[in-house]
Amino acid sequence: MAAPILRSLWHSLARRPAAIPTSLPRLPVRSFSTTPAPNATLNQILRGCRKPQRARHAVSPALSDMNCPQQKGVCLKVGITRPKKPNSGERKTARIRLSSGRMITAYIPGEGHNIQQHSVVLVRGGRSQDCPGVRYHLVRGALDLAGVANRKTSRSKFGTKKPKKASVGS
Repeated sequence: MAAPILRSLWHSLARRPAAIPTSLPRLPVRSFSTTPAPNATLNQILRGCRKPQRARHAVSPALSDMNCPQQKGVCLKVGITRPKKPNSGERKTARIRLSSGRMITAYIPGEGHNIQQHSVVLVRGGRSQDCPGVRYHLVRGALDLAGVANRKTSRSKFGTKKPKKASVGS
């Protein structure tokens, strides 16, 4: 008696395609608060819960203390500095006494230079990344420091005039 019923159910199940789940399993809903975190109470503030932000140190402190973009200085000593670990070479540096009285070490950019002791130079900010303790650059083509000779590209950075074009036919 049960066999014909099972047989009819078996045929109806065999004719239907396999059931494909139409919806993915639902993940539990995580509730995040949309209200902002409460402000500190007066007692918490009086106890000292608010920490002041640390002041950022200046890249070129001798210039930023005086609040000026460049300063004039007198060269005391010219030398070379060896760069930090992965780099090698000889970086030209100069020990400068600024007009404010501070002593700094500055990088001399470009190939070759003409400064020596007692030369008057113009100092701008900007550190030389691979020379420890060098936080200033000298401005080429200003005061006693001449521009780079035979420079074709980036001439404005090295104080070089545009080369004269060769005149044709003369």
